[in-house]
Amino acid sequence: MKKIVLAYSGGLDTSVLLKWIQQKYDAEVISVTLDVGQKEDLDAVQAKAESLGVLKHYSIDAREEFVKDYVFPAIKANGLYQEKYPLSTALSRPLIALKLAEIAEREGAEAVAHGCTGKGNDQVRIEVTVRSISPRLKVLAPIREWGMTRDEEIEFARANGIPIPADLDKPYSIDQNLWGRSIECGLLEHPDVEPPEDAFEWTVPPEKAPDTPQYLTLKFEDGVPTGLNGEEMEPIELIETVNNVAGMHGIGRIDHIEDRLIGIKSREVYECPAATVIIEAHKDLEKMVLTRHEYQFKRQVDAQWAFLVYTGLWMEPLREDLEAFIESTQTKVNGEVKVKLFKGSLRVVGRSSPRSLYDFKLATYDRETTFDQKLSEGFIELWGLPTRISNIIKRKGKS
Repeated sequence: MKKIVLAYSGGLDTSVLLKWIQQKYDAEVISVTLDVGQKEDLDAVQAKAESLGVLKHYSIDAREEFVKDYVFPAIKANGLYQEKYPLSTALSRPLIALKLAEIAEREGAEAVAHGCTGKGNDQVRIEVTVRSISPRLKVLAPIREWGMTRDEEIEFARANGIPIPADLDKPYSIDQNLWGRSIECGLLEHPDVEPPEDAFEWTVPPEKAPDTPQYLTLKFEDGVPTGLNGEEMEPIELIETVNNVAGMHGIGRIDHIEDRLIGIKSREVYECPAATVIIEAHKDLEKMVLTRHEYQFKRQVDAQWAFLVYTGLWMEPLREDLEAFIESTQTKVNGEVKVKLFKGSLRVVGRSSPRSLYDFKLATYDRETTFDQKLSEGFIELWGLPTRISNIIKRKGKS
């Protein structure tokens, strides 16, 4: 009998998928669940998979790998799609695809399967990655095939002994990991309506945040955060701590119109407290340690890196090429950044670095400055020369 490896979350959709694959393809299913910080009971997920007759179930704690191999590169690249979205879900998909392919090869499976819809980005992210890693594997996307309505899914579940979740009627579709929380469906599909408060879990409304500001000082080494408020921290603990503190102050709510890969414009709502704070701090420190030319060029590189990750091209060689440049800049990104959190606002209020290009004696307006102001006259003459000549010629053409 053929074997198929399924990315399994334990929810209604993937539970229906599991049974549907068994019946449709007369196959044995091996289920795989990754812990990337979504705070689910993985023992309960495994028990549910086993009750549905899987051949084998894999529960993988991938949190550290997720942070070091996916989140850290995103921090170094200031990873924001369309200058807003910190790529939280997008970053987890190639890791899930990698594990699916690894297990499929280990188990001698002929295919992997996922529960992504035909409208979203995740189908591309998983399928391109799997086929890049293991070209021989087939990738099944049953939701694109079966055409079931929600009611038909529920009917199928009842007919096949699949437990119906107690929260089936919840109005939102949620995906979350250490780096952020994505909220879709329901009222959120109406872009002119403010997101209801029940859509949020990680952040308080800014108006209900504490009346006293709170300061966080982030330490960076080679472009990644390694400490908080003078205390060295392991990556997972640091991100979780910043998520909690920033969320308490209403930081990290994102609401924007996003261009999906397949061409649909969608209204997307996210909660990314730690990502919002850490990326803002990282960007500020880069301004202190990179030259003007490095910084301006890196902004273009960062935007292209984010585009590749968002559009499912984690395996694209260009990403590695871009990261070679990014990594060379990050050896300078060492220091501390102090941020102020207050009622939904985030502001960098201080920064320091042993690699700082800020020279007080050059920058100060006091008498002891080492800057020779007389040099500016010649600089202005040469800097503006092309512009001045162009305007002289333009005026002559009009006379």
